[in-house]
Amino acid sequence: MLKGLEIDFEVRVNEVNEIIPKDLAPEYVAAYLSKLKSDAYVDTLSANELVITSDTAVLRDGYILGKPTSEDQAYDMIKSLSSATHTVITAVTIRDLARSVTLEDQTEVTFRFLEDNEIWHYIKKYQPFDKAGAYGIQEWIGFMGVEKINGSYYTVMGFPLHLIYQQLKKW
Repeated sequence: MLKGLEIDFEVRVNEVNEIIPKDLAPEYVAAYLSKLKSDAYVDTLSANELVITSDTAVLRDGYILGKPTSEDQAYDMIKSLSSATHTVITAVTIRDLARSVTLEDQTEVTFRFLEDNEIWHYIKKYQPFDKAGAYGIQEWIGFMGVEKINGSYYTVMGFPLHLIYQQLKKW
């Protein structure tokens, strides 16, 4: 996606233990984790570098739908999204040696009624275990199941490009 903005970049991977404080409100989880991921790079940055990290939270009725750990859990998550609207919050942290800023965006996503066989087809074929809420809007279930979105498609994908671009222009 950064290529689409014509930005030179390289991908670096750094393992972060994503432990969320128990008293943290669900709407702040994405920002907290984005900052946590960014903090892991502080000691590795040089003077001419910056790092961009992000995290996404899917909220349904005030609860976070994290990444499923089983097919049954993925089914339950997706079933709860069927015929319903949920909120996707993505936070992005941009940091260099001198400063850090965390930006956040929210998008509402409405799924049409999803039949059980459609949910199971998606789970079996796409294995959505690395996705918040057990789905990727850019995959089959998004193509056929998303009825409406109110906000940025890229926020739902987990990388709100419009916010990133605006912030990079300021820097």
